[in-house]
Amino acid sequence: MTASFHVLTTGYAHDRVAGTVTLLTEGDTLAVVDPGMVADRGLILDPLAERGIDVRQITDVIFSHHHPDHTLNAALFPRARFHDHMAVYRDDIWEDRPADGFALSPSITLMTTPGHTAEDVSTLVSTDQGLVVLTHLWWGEHGPADDPFAPDRAQLRSSREKVLALGPTLIVPGHGAPFAPSGATPV
Repeated sequence: MTASFHVLTTGYAHDRVAGTVTLLTEGDTLAVVDPGMVADRGLILDPLAERGIDVRQITDVIFSHHHPDHTLNAALFPRARFHDHMAVYRDDIWEDRPADGFALSPSITLMTTPGHTAEDVSTLVSTDQGLVVLTHLWWGEHGPADDPFAPDRAQLRSSREKVLALGPTLIVPGHGAPFAPSGATPV
């Protein structure tokens, strides 16, 4: 069994900022990754509705990190479990667990990848097209090559190398469209 992914809205970071928001599906798992800042909530809600998905059906929300441009619209999903680098949250239950290796489904797992922040998490998705990695280690295909907010450049480079060593078919960056990594992908 494999999962599928759908970019609900593609992010950007220029004079305005929006995160890339993605839907992952596998069996009963319906997960939204980084439901943060967007120009209009319809950019998240309308693509879900077009797929026949009601917000109450979303089982999981994953935060790559806790900046508002990746978390602001989390409350749109009232029945979801919320995942970050250290725990799963639902209603008034806080369950500590390491993110590294945590599986939401057989084909959707989390991996700690500190870099943009010390608490970054990447989502690994096995699809029919190959491995897709949703991550904020890259803002977009064309940069910035050196993340201006990374607190530790060596840590960022190490996490990027860790992701690229997995041989992903696609990377879904924090503020851009999915791209196929190549020799020109910044490390």
